[in-house]
Amino acid sequence: MGGVDNLNKAGLAAVLSFIFNGLGQLYNGQIYKGLLLIFLSSLAITIFILGGVFLAAAILGMEFLAFQVHLGVTFCIVGFLSSCVIGIHSILDAYKEARGK
Repeated sequence: MGGVDNLNKAGLAAVLSFIFNGLGQLYNGQIYKGLLLIFLSSLAITIFILGGVFLAAAILGMEFLAFQVHLGVTFCIVGFLSSCVIGIHSILDAYKEARGK
């Protein structure tokens, strides 16, 4: 029965990290790693939103320079890709750590 409990714990850790990055690590007792992943994920989401604000202002016709539009696109891409990479890492790490215990 220990293997089934271990698998259930690993699955729950992965689901928690899917809901929000870092929660699975907190569930596994990795407080520092969990808080770091939550911070990095929040930072990536903030960068993505900031890029969206630049783009929305350009679409709505506000006076923005061309470099600000490029900056908005860059922020959106960097924020989105960072969030995806952090999320995949968080889910896989939470699953592997919970399964290894």
